Amino acid sequence: MASVDKVTQVTDNRFLNYYELSTTKRTGEHGRYFMASRAASISALDLSTGQNQPDGVVIFSLTGQRRDQVVLVRQYRYPIAGWIYELPAGLIEKGENHKETAVREMKEETGLTFRPLDVDPMYERPFYNSVGMTDESCCMVYGYSEGTISRDGLESSEELDVVLADCKEAERILKEERVAANCAYMLMHFIAHPDDAFSFLRRS
Repeated sequence: MASVDKVTQVTDNRFLNYYELSTTKRTGEHGRYFMASRAASISALDLSTGQNQPDGVVIFSLTGQRRDQVVLVRQYRYPIAGWIYELPAGLIEKGENHKETAVREMKEETGLTFRPLDVDPMYERPFYNSVGMTDESCCMVYGYSEGTISRDGLESSEELDVVLADCKEAERILKEERVAANCAYMLMHFIAHPDDAFSFLRRS
């Protein structure tokens, strides 16, 4: 069976680090594997703790008088040197729970006030984003937003526009734009159920 035999931390950065793994493959051969993580140390990696602690949140929020628009951000991302549509998101700070993070991040990124829904825990437990290269995981938080769009809470490293997308615009975005995977999946659901985008949350 494949295994991790040794972990070496390559970088020591605040938000993201690079680790080299010495591994044994299922064939018995030894190899190397490289991964990124939000963890600040080897002891905090999920492979060390055996736990899936969420690093951040992703927010699926409806807005508008008829709640017929999805709150999106169109953000410049360095790894693709270009713009991509995403759901509002952010890292969980020490002492916060995922819903508190969602409220804070929505206000900072968009200026809107976010009101989370109470849902079955299975819908908002942390899931891994891209486990082939990182142990980063996020909780999805659902709810409604209201207020006035503002850029006042953005950090200097953030370059984004707030987009309130109705069904027609969501379809255009899926057809024509670069879109983050979790955002794309939720837009597909929104398009399929425009009158009740949270219907799946009531299914047990």
